[in-house]
Amino acid sequence: MKSRILLSSPHMSGNEQKYINEAFETNWIAPLGPNVNAFEKELADYVGTAGAAATSSGTAAIHLALELLGVGYGDTVFCSSLTFVASANPILYAGAEPVFIDSEEETWNMSPVALARAFEDAQERRELPKAVIVVNLYGQSAKMDELMSICERYEVPLIEDAAESLGSLYKGKKSGSFGHFGIYSFNGNKIITTSGGGMLVSNDLVALDQSRFLATQARDAAKHYQHSTLGYNYRMSNILAGVGRAQLEVLDERVQARRDVFDRYVQALGDIEGVRFMPELEGTYSNRWLTALTLDSEVIKITPYELIDLLEKENIEARPVWKPLHMQPLFEGCKFYPHAEGDVVGERLFAEGLCLPSGSNMTVEEQERVIGVLRKHVYRVAV
Repeated sequence: MKSRILLSSPHMSGNEQKYINEAFETNWIAPLGPNVNAFEKELADYVGTAGAAATSSGTAAIHLALELLGVGYGDTVFCSSLTFVASANPILYAGAEPVFIDSEEETWNMSPVALARAFEDAQERRELPKAVIVVNLYGQSAKMDELMSICERYEVPLIEDAAESLGSLYKGKKSGSFGHFGIYSFNGNKIITTSGGGMLVSNDLVALDQSRFLATQARDAAKHYQHSTLGYNYRMSNILAGVGRAQLEVLDERVQARRDVFDRYVQALGDIEGVRFMPELEGTYSNRWLTALTLDSEVIKITPYELIDLLEKENIEARPVWKPLHMQPLFEGCKFYPHAEGDVVGERLFAEGLCLPSGSNMTVEEQERVIGVLRKHVYRVAV
């Protein structure tokens, strides 16, 4: 059996053990500690926000952001549809209702056209959303200028789900630093990892302090254990934050490595008619967390799922593009705004989309194995 090639595996820097050892030597094993404080500061400095609060996951960070914005029962939250379910689950945690917004072709992210239509309808009903969650898919920033302009017009705060886009740029500004809150994930498959964890960033330091309070069971300032507010166990451990500090030191290298992986795929497969790679919007710089492409079904008579199975036979992991949330059974009955009448971009990308192995630690030889399988089967059916 050939060695396994994973979609996106953890890539250690070699410096993680230094920070872990410091945690053990000082007995900062429980949640919180010097590594957490330092990781928050270093991450905020990197992305250019006033502050950051480390959490147990990116999902927890989204939930805290919604809580801080007062989202609750009876409220609505507009959310990108083409994304992982974790972007929208916290809306349900808060007791609110998601309204899903379609993608557009230039970024695969939230369509400003669809968002504007959703706001117009909401204003007519006098039911404006409490927040908008914009996702940066696979490392590519959404059209933040247009989306923020719409949200500002209606005075609705924007949450930027940058779980997949740490290290990316939008017009020279770090992804995740837009809107009232930004969210990052350090799950095991992300561009840098703490094995599990996340970060909430903002220029609102008062809100970040409140997030830390809520994330540590909302314990009141009393000698005894007193609680006046519902809280959560959402803080990051000092050991995991140490891993994150070492990972952050090599983030820019990891971004370049993934962009190199993307470029090699384009060079090897870009000549095949019907193969289209995820675009990079002018003025942006994607971390290319995953290399994603689409197969034009009118030209290429093989589906992404068939290709995934063929790659799996070679012990290579690949995945479909996210299934849009408006198509998920969990969200049946939720409102959805397509990009245009008769043009649901997210559904088309899901039907034709494929994510290829993209790890920063994947060797050129391993990537050639992947390319060989793809050229053998895609090229054969496209000519």
